[in-house]
Amino acid sequence: MRDEQRSTIGTLKGTLHGPGPHLMGANTLLGNDVFNHKEESLGDIKEIMLNVGTGKVSYAVLSFGTFLGMGEKLFAVPWDALKLDTQNKRFVLAIEKERLSKAPGFDKHKWPNMADQAWAKGIDDYYSGL
Repeated sequence: MRDEQRSTIGTLKGTLHGPGPHLMGANTLLGNDVFNHKEESLGDIKEIMLNVGTGKVSYAVLSFGTFLGMGEKLFAVPWDALKLDTQNKRFVLAIEKERLSKAPGFDKHKWPNMADQAWAKGIDDYYSGL
């Protein structure tokens, strides 16, 4: 990478060089807590789904409704719906717990075909406006 490219990436939106809130390793985000706007815990991030064609993050897979690993339901949440709360080292998703519990979800042993355009549109429509 050329020095001017590295400099541009390192100073994106006024950040300092190196990892930080605007450039982070995906692995460091796995397991991060997700809360809603009411300070209620919604679960944690289990996986980050990348669109290999565009190189952009499409979804965070959120685990919700688990107690000691039982009853876990996963939700693909559009990446843009999540806001990073650097002060509390977590993500915020502006959704009511009840609405999230009714969102299209899936079992950890039976993932949907995330490349299916109809599935993607359904997810994006459900979370639009957040």
